[in-house]
Amino acid sequence: MTRWPAGRNSRAGEEGDAVEDLYILIGSAVAVALMVAVAAWARIARPIAALDPDSARTLLAAEFPDHAPTRTWIAADGAGLIARAGDQALVLYRLGDSWVARTLRWEDALKAPVRAGKVCLKLRDPAAPVAKLAVSGVNPWPPETNDEAIAA
Repeated sequence: MTRWPAGRNSRAGEEGDAVEDLYILIGSAVAVALMVAVAAWARIARPIAALDPDSARTLLAAEFPDHAPTRTWIAADGAGLIARAGDQALVLYRLGDSWVARTLRWEDALKAPVRAGKVCLKLRDPAAPVAKLAVSGVNPWPPETNDEAIAA
């Protein structure tokens, strides 16, 4: 039977110090725990203010500079919006601590079902397949007329 050195200060054939091995094990466990804690801390989302009409216009201009939205619908909780620009619907919604911007046809947006108090927009994008925006009695979806501008 071959004897393996246990500690880094052990010479070949000598039995190492078990306490030294325990210190190395504890140090490694602490280092791994610190790395896990830093990774968990880095995933904490920073708070984002709810959208209001002014911030919605600013965000739309930043995300869709080539479009001129004529009508804007803001979700009841301020976590998203749908704006009409010609025959397109410009969709912005919060995901984590940032915003996702997508487009779809206005007719498809109007046909989107409302389930459990949220309008569910199918975006046909594997990275962001569905946008769910809160609906309330103040700002129902779909808007009653296509020319109605709703801002909650």
